Amino acid sequence: MKQRSNSLFNSGFSGLIVAQFFGAMNDNILKVILTFMVINGAWSGQLGQGGQGVVSICFTVPFMILSGFAGQIADRYSKQRVTLWVKVAEIPIAAVAGIGFYIQNLPVTLIALTALTCQSSFFGPAKYGMIPELVSIRHLSRANGAINMMTNVAVIAGTLIAGVASDHYAPKDETPGVLWLPGALLVITAVFGLVASFLIPKLDAGDKNLQVTLNPFSTYIAAIREMSKTRLLMVMMAWGYFYMLAGLALFIVPEYTEVLKINHTEASVLMGVLGVAIGLGCAIAGVLSGDQIRPRLTLLGAVGLVLFFFLLAAVPPWMPDTKPLLRVALSNVSFLILLAGFSAGFYIVPLQALLQKLSPDDERGQFLGTANAVSFAFMTVAGVLYPVIRPGFGDNPQRIFYICSGLMLIGAMFFTWRLRGTGILVNTSEATAG
Repeated sequence: MKQRSNSLFNSGFSGLIVAQFFGAMNDNILKVILTFMVINGAWSGQLGQGGQGVVSICFTVPFMILSGFAGQIADRYSKQRVTLWVKVAEIPIAAVAGIGFYIQNLPVTLIALTALTCQSSFFGPAKYGMIPELVSIRHLSRANGAINMMTNVAVIAGTLIAGVASDHYAPKDETPGVLWLPGALLVITAVFGLVASFLIPKLDAGDKNLQVTLNPFSTYIAAIREMSKTRLLMVMMAWGYFYMLAGLALFIVPEYTEVLKINHTEASVLMGVLGVAIGLGCAIAGVLSGDQIRPRLTLLGAVGLVLFFFLLAAVPPWMPDTKPLLRVALSNVSFLILLAGFSAGFYIVPLQALLQKLSPDDERGQFLGTANAVSFAFMTVAGVLYPVIRPGFGDNPQRIFYICSGLMLIGAMFFTWRLRGTGILVNTSEATAG
């Protein structure tokens, strides 16, 4: 195996970032176009009010079911080899999604989304488990800040592309839609991701004698049992809990097409602002952490999320009277989303670094696979919850942010209480020891 580089942005880590960038961008192009289409596009009303929750369930359930098995694969085989496998598989899946859009068949497109997330579920444990093999331990926080920042740049790019593509695919006027456009975007992006994965150097398998079990839940049970012996379980739960709230927030933002009476392209600006903000928050959290892991940043991020979620619900949405895209970017909604997303970056980076640092070397893939499954289980809860609560908010879906704020407050208090006395929230040297 190639030795870890003392440089953070070595060729292997840079290749991983680029491969992850195009993977995350593709996921979001497909998911966001589907989301817009079921809210008020070509498939409006086919999944009912709050139907984007159903899209999210198709996106999250594969991660929840397969992450345990994927973690075993990441530990059994070379993580670089696993990355190549999943990047090859992404291309035909993208082609199927393109066919679904072209023939305007919602079930086919949802099946393709589910398949794409099955592919991504195998990339997750390999990707995050690979980072400690590509960079030195002292760079972990910065590496996580960098990959999270670039992931969110990819989300921004994918979201903006999806917004424009949605308006061309299903125009509001009588203009014929460009039915081939989503498929072309998805396949081209998948090819770029495969090319980038060849930059990652060969890596040794973690445990060649590992017996892979086809039952992913046995992996989860074993990993959670081991995690429960340490503070790692609560770290994982705090990390996963965030994704339930992030899921709810991501369902609300596309609905500003109705709240602010804007088109899909303009709504994608708001979603892009959220991605920019999370990316900036992750990057700055990584810089502030330096050579250490600083869990106190998680508490600071939680406070910001409570405050700005509350303001998003309480403050009436407003936009200046100017050019279409500019008016959305300068709206008070955009400003508050920016601050909430920035806080989210502070919340997740220390927890992610702790998960990697505290996981045993020979079981890191399984532990991170379990953490992945837990985070997507929380997102699935959000997908089930949203269609249930959405009808109660009528023409003001933004007021669901009250629920997000309250849940974040409850979660912050609970996890602070459970982690008290462990030193994890106050003693950064302990968090990085070992």
